[in-house]
Amino acid sequence: MTSNTRVVVIGAGLAGVRLARRLGELGTPALLVGEEEHAPYNRVLLAEVLAGRYAPEVIALPPPSGLLRTRVTGIDRAARTVTCADGTSIAYGTLVLATGSNPVLPPLRGLFPDACLATTHRASGPGLGGRPTGRHGGPGPRLPEGVHAFRTMADCLGLARAVRPGVRVVVIGGGLLGVSAARALAVRGAQVVLAQQAERLMERQLDPDASALVLRHLTDLGVEVHTECRVRDVRCVEGTLRSVELADGYALGADLVVLACGVRPRTGLAEQAGLAVRKGILVDDALRTSDPHIHAIGDCAQHDGTVYGLAAPALEQADALAGLLAGDSGARYSGTRSLTRLTLTGPGSPFDLAAFGETEARPGDDVVRLADATRGTYRKVVVREDRLVGGVLVGELGTVGALARAWEGAEPLPDDAPLLHLLTNDGGS
Repeated sequence: MTSNTRVVVIGAGLAGVRLARRLGELGTPALLVGEEEHAPYNRVLLAEVLAGRYAPEVIALPPPSGLLRTRVTGIDRAARTVTCADGTSIAYGTLVLATGSNPVLPPLRGLFPDACLATTHRASGPGLGGRPTGRHGGPGPRLPEGVHAFRTMADCLGLARAVRPGVRVVVIGGGLLGVSAARALAVRGAQVVLAQQAERLMERQLDPDASALVLRHLTDLGVEVHTECRVRDVRCVEGTLRSVELADGYALGADLVVLACGVRPRTGLAEQAGLAVRKGILVDDALRTSDPHIHAIGDCAQHDGTVYGLAAPALEQADALAGLLAGDSGARYSGTRSLTRLTLTGPGSPFDLAAFGETEARPGDDVVRLADATRGTYRKVVVREDRLVGGVLVGELGTVGALARAWEGAEPLPDDAPLLHLLTNDGGS
């Protein structure tokens, strides 16, 4: 392929691999550039590797035909080349940024003893060997021994090597990632404390009742959960982690700390190249950035004001862009109405939950709930005027398929069907 038509994709995560594979199937092969030492993998399943349920190779993605392992350090838009850390230069006709996102490293005292917190709290994610990378992809400050981010396979394997029965672990963050990490560590026999700054677990996805069921599940696994709890300090003595101090002065003994404080789009390369960036790299319906020769997909992209940070939108964006780059002028991305689904395994039966749309009702909305405290199941839908606008299910998910289709279609609900029918008719899941 000549340089003026070559497609180069930076980032070998779900979005980048999907795009490269789709382009190959459509006769437009691409060069995929990824910086991680491990083969491409499904990041969504890292918690299952940490729990010991899956070996790393089980979550590997089907390999694309062309994969170059190196770190891209810069983009020359005028010359249409990218520069790599080893000094090589790669020409492109079309460049796709699928650089993903990085964990937020909170500005805690003691977290970066040798660096300025004003800059390190915006660091990118862990790089090779568990070392954080700077915002633009270069080496950043090293986390103290025993403190782990949880974003990459290297993070996961490093944490798995450190965990043993009885070890004291503090997980900072009670969102989707923090809950998954706490469950996985508890299954491995660790003594886990989860510190959540918000008033409840997974507050962005779940309503209070569903969140309470997640809390009960973690508690049954032996996880000690603290909500409305702010961590201010990581205490190390002679380079060894000793404790985590809360804002009220209470200290939690800790042998390991896991940072699960959310993610931030990885936009450093785009910013350096002068592309338009807000929360993420701005893209239009053709997933094109402010440079017509550069596109962006996945966690790093901001489309119509939204940075999704989820697998389903990333895959849809990759499919749409593959069609466009392969010659389908009508291919467009119009947004994703995505559903969050989480399965927590452990002693006993799995704990399943799904949430979509608006799980909290506004004044005037109709709400239907079905709860079974004995079985630990909960279903709720929110209907506004005559349309389903959101829902959350915990436990039996037989109705999730029908509910998701009704929500995604945004079509009026049948006049002759009682709202309770939404929660009792599975319609296939």
